[in-house]
Amino acid sequence: VQLQASGGGWVQPGGSLRLSCSISGSTLDAHAIGWFRQAPGKEREGVSCIEGDDDNTYYTDSVKDRFTISGDSAKNTVYLQMNAVKPEDTGVYYCAADHRSCYYVLSRFTDLPTGLDYWGEGTQVTVSS
Repeated sequence: VQLQASGGGWVQPGGSLRLSCSISGSTLDAHAIGWFRQAPGKEREGVSCIEGDDDNTYYTDSVKDRFTISGDSAKNTVYLQMNAVKPEDTGVYYCAADHRSCYYVLSRFTDLPTGLDYWGEGTQVTVSS
């Protein structure tokens, strides 16, 4: 299974950006797919997650009402629509897939002995004026 994140770039505060996570070697409904970010000098944090089999979605508090995660089974792709972005949203964004639920993917991924099943390479998001 391979994941490829794309769509990053530079955006002004208050602007929008859409990230894509393309999945190959498996199907979307077989996994929970999470978005994560890592700012310079900070630990990686979970941002949002979608459960591929039932489309339940989850968000960390700092992005609720601003970011929207969605999945397109036909394209085997998960999107992260980022609206009203803030400078603190800056970082490298990664997507990951796992057989566990979003509870583990989003909030307990650092506690898992073997980590999440699959990670993609990151895409840089820079929010500045």
